Amino acid sequence: MTATTTPVCTSASNAAVYASFSSYIRARGSVLQRTARSLTSNPCDAEDLLQTALTKTYLAWDRIEDHRALDGYVRRALVNTRTSQWRKRRVDEFPCEELPEREGSPAADPAEQQALRDAMWRAVHKLPARQRAMVVLRYYEDMTEVQTAELLGVSVGTVKSAVSRALGKLREDPELLAAA
Repeated sequence: MTATTTPVCTSASNAAVYASFSSYIRARGSVLQRTARSLTSNPCDAEDLLQTALTKTYLAWDRIEDHRALDGYVRRALVNTRTSQWRKRRVDEFPCEELPEREGSPAADPAEQQALRDAMWRAVHKLPARQRAMVVLRYYEDMTEVQTAELLGVSVGTVKSAVSRALGKLREDPELLAAA
């Protein structure tokens, strides 16, 4: 008995026809990934969603007349696929006599979390203005060291050393130690 393989997509063997599809994905892949990420709560689900939508687009590539409107086509495929996924979602809930025990540690008290945030801001406000600016830009605005240095007009080494000193002061702040 000999095993034969059947191609999943018979038109996929003609790669030259779909070179424009490959170039489209290379050019717009990151934008489409961000769109998929905005539709899901999990980066892995976003990758799966995008892959499914791109598969649908690939199969319909020769039927798409206006290739200037591809982004709209793929976005529509993303939304439709995501809608189909949550409609089909299986609920794994089973009624039972007793509630199961919760695993792990109990959730943190929101009041304690707010008190810690308040203590952190008070400690940050105690820092000298230059260190405070660097800490805020690096950790609250999520800028890189290079971006922070450019914005403040200093060298990257100055940012590194000032942030290091500021973090040392924050680690030693008595109010933060008490709140943590």
